[in-house]
Amino acid sequence: MGLTMGAESRLLELDLVLGVRAQPVANYRVAVASGSLLFVSGHGPVHANGAMLQGKVGDLLTFEQGYDAARLVGMGLLSTLRAELGSLDRVTRVVKVLGMVNCAPGFNRMPEVIDGCSDLLFDVFGKERGRHARSAIGVAELPFDIPVEIEMICEFEGVWFDTGDRTSR
Repeated sequence: MGLTMGAESRLLELDLVLGVRAQPVANYRVAVASGSLLFVSGHGPVHANGAMLQGKVGDLLTFEQGYDAARLVGMGLLSTLRAELGSLDRVTRVVKVLGMVNCAPGFNRMPEVIDGCSDLLFDVFGKERGRHARSAIGVAELPFDIPVEIEMICEFEGVWFDTGDRTSR
């Protein structure tokens, strides 16, 4: 792997295939740009067939399944970034990630669960562009009983074109 390899090339090298971008489930935007920052709304773990992963980490789901769920969320975030920007190569920096883990009482490994997403971002964007600031918190519930929800802020180059992803509300 070369130090200047782009994110799109890394996806191919890692044999990762991105699905379709997320759609809003309520009255909000999936992504909004301000200047050169793209704010990506919270995503949950959705499989390629559209099925949502459900359950509490530390109860129905193991730590390892929580980590895998966070990685799956990361794949969804990458799909949204590509749809919004046209190419992941336009991302100049992953700035901030906020991960929320739907966890059972006593479960306290939230940072390690969210590493599933952070590790993926590091693998795809590399050391300089992929390493980010992050918060990981445990919550009592998440929408639709999903185990993980993650939102992200990225810096990008060029112009953002509003994709108009409004709901029918």
